[in-house]
Amino acid sequence: MTREDLKGKIQTVLGLIEPAELGPTLMHEHLLCDITPPAMAAWDDGPEITLANRHEIAYGRTKHAGNYRLTMRDVATDEVRAMHAAGGRAIVELTVGGLEPDPEGLAAIARATGVHIVMGCGHYVEEYQDRQNFDRDADDFAREMIKQVLEGAWGTGIRAGLIGEIGCQAPWTELERRVMQGALLAQEETGTALNVHPGRDPDQPQEVADFVAAHAGDLTRLIISHIDRTIFDDDRLFRLADTGCVLEFDLFGLETTYYPSSEVVDMPNDGARLASIRRLIGRGHLEQVVISHDICYRTRLRSFGGHGYDHIFRNVVPLMQSRGFREVEIEAILEGNPCRLLTAI
Repeated sequence: MTREDLKGKIQTVLGLIEPAELGPTLMHEHLLCDITPPAMAAWDDGPEITLANRHEIAYGRTKHAGNYRLTMRDVATDEVRAMHAAGGRAIVELTVGGLEPDPEGLAAIARATGVHIVMGCGHYVEEYQDRQNFDRDADDFAREMIKQVLEGAWGTGIRAGLIGEIGCQAPWTELERRVMQGALLAQEETGTALNVHPGRDPDQPQEVADFVAAHAGDLTRLIISHIDRTIFDDDRLFRLADTGCVLEFDLFGLETTYYPSSEVVDMPNDGARLASIRRLIGRGHLEQVVISHDICYRTRLRSFGGHGYDHIFRNVVPLMQSRGFREVEIEAILEGNPCRLLTAI
């Protein structure tokens, strides 16, 4: 495949589709992945997740290695079917290098459910990366990502439809910067969008945006994930939006203030997420907002007592309507913006 073949199309794990076929889209999910922290990598899955222990595991007080492993294709298929029944039609799946991507599994889920799945490519944060990556330069990373989009990813012929989530930490490591440089080169070559996982510091999303601008990247096709666990003041939020990048609120369904990954953070609930989006829309940034759940733990799946991939369509859309969001705004956030970003240029 060439860039010309891809131009004007959306690339799913089952092949190219016309943009009009996409439909309501979750822009940041994980269906099949292993995000087990390196310190727990040798642990077995642990006890069965039940009604008696689910909350403590989800809350983060009980360490449970199995909670980080979404490796059951049958469970993922059932969960995606529930999303489809609630009105969702597409999922962007951002399991990248270091998180055990399974392209063939994603293709099987797409065939079984009729849901469009767009796969990401690249590498996650440094501690999850293969040690061989430390000796690679930006051009080598770029070549890898270009191949993942145009030929196939992770040893398969299944092609990625965007780049990312590219992992960053705060402070940003030298290896992660090289991966990001490679991602920008690959984006220029393929015409795809770029999704970035920023570090847990309120100034790092801006650092990423400034880095992209300094390297002549296309800020309008830069999607910065996890805004809702990273930026908590309007000054930073509006300054970032003014760069032209896309702000992704992707932790919908997490309604607990306590955030085990950073105990200094007070996680917002869905109402607070919508309030932030409302303020962005009020400043003219409607076309820069996308949403999702970023499910990467078992306890967030319906099968294990969680909210599931259908939560936005089943619960958040009605909440948006009750909070005064117009249908044209909801459509832009769930359909128009994802369609524009996933269409190769």
